Amino acid sequence: MSHGGEPSDADLVTRATRGDDDAFADLVRRHERRVYNVAYRMLGREEDARDATQDAFLSCYRKLASFRGDAAFTTWLHRIAVNASYDLLRRRRAVPAGLDEAPEPPPTPDHADETAGSVDAARALLRVGPEHRAVLVLHDVRGLAYEEVAAILEVPVGTVKSRLHRARVALGRALAEHGALDVPSNRPHPGAEGSDER
Repeated sequence: MSHGGEPSDADLVTRATRGDDDAFADLVRRHERRVYNVAYRMLGREEDARDATQDAFLSCYRKLASFRGDAAFTTWLHRIAVNASYDLLRRRRAVPAGLDEAPEPPPTPDHADETAGSVDAARALLRVGPEHRAVLVLHDVRGLAYEEVAAILEVPVGTVKSRLHRARVALGRALAEHGALDVPSNRPHPGAEGSDER
């Protein structure tokens, strides 16, 4: 199945698992920006985001044969990206990334402009704990539906909603400390409820 004449993710995965490295390269090209933006919002530094993106695609390559298509490829890849970010955060725990330096904007626009688009908001996002930050990044920043976030993080939808509420409160508190009270922290991203990227 394909749209616009391009092979679907499923077609590329099938070809890649049969040893077609060009198909895997196509998957990387198609999804690299998305993975980078998730990692960047999780980590706050370009260098760390590049490292996590590279780790995520290495992991994806190694695990591709185990991808069964139970979830969309993008859901599975988001899970790998979040886990790669968690791993890098654990390795860097001694030095909190980006708290004292202004995060630079990601290379391409994502849904972040309304919730975490300003430098203050991006810095404040890094003050939210990693598990809660992941929910904020996936739902409010990337615009994914609760159900997809739950599938990515492998937690119930109710857990996603409670983490999201706590994350927005924590983000609001961090924004208040930075004097950026005009940035919304307690309302959902417009259209986030039902939107998803595939």
